[in-house]
Amino acid sequence: MALILNFIIGFLASFVGVIPPGLLNMSAAKISMNEGRKKGLLFSVGVCITVMIQTYIALLFARYLDMNPEIVDMLQKVALGIFICITIFFFFIAKDTRREIPEDMNKSKTNRFFSGMFLGALNLLPLPYWVYISITFAGFGWFEFTTLELWVAVIASGIGTFVMLLIYVQFFRRKEDQGRLSVNMNYIIGFITAVISVITAIKIFNDF
Repeated sequence: MALILNFIIGFLASFVGVIPPGLLNMSAAKISMNEGRKKGLLFSVGVCITVMIQTYIALLFARYLDMNPEIVDMLQKVALGIFICITIFFFFIAKDTRREIPEDMNKSKTNRFFSGMFLGALNLLPLPYWVYISITFAGFGWFEFTTLELWVAVIASGIGTFVMLLIYVQFFRRKEDQGRLSVNMNYIIGFITAVISVITAIKIFNDF
């Protein structure tokens, strides 16, 4: 059961984490449009390899923190305040900025697999993101840090990231004439952070 839970959490957390448009998913879409689906997928695989490495490092750090509950308690309270502020910002303050696909992607001068790995390495958000996610769900008894379960979560994070990048690649191949995302993602990001805030608050109140 622990293996299944780790896989589900690993997959869903990475899948949701790549929903908001950013450099990685929009670059994958642009590469697919300009150079073909194969190059877009190759770029996505490179990104996923880097994400899996980052997830593994983050989970090792989270396992250490999990053995020091006093540090975890403090981090959860700080995280709750941060996520509440982020939720308010995206729901009520952030402007409706619809992301255009980057236009400055070079044609295949470099191997798209390695360029995916490189751009993935520039994005450091998976590190704190996975520390928070794993510790929070571990507090509910839904996530395990033993070696096998940890590797299952790492593999699931790569799969979840790839599936969402694949959706971006496919979506923009069908919407080539638009050249931009027609959905305001602020509300999606706000909803995600609101859910995380609720989960964190429940965990903190349960610890009282």
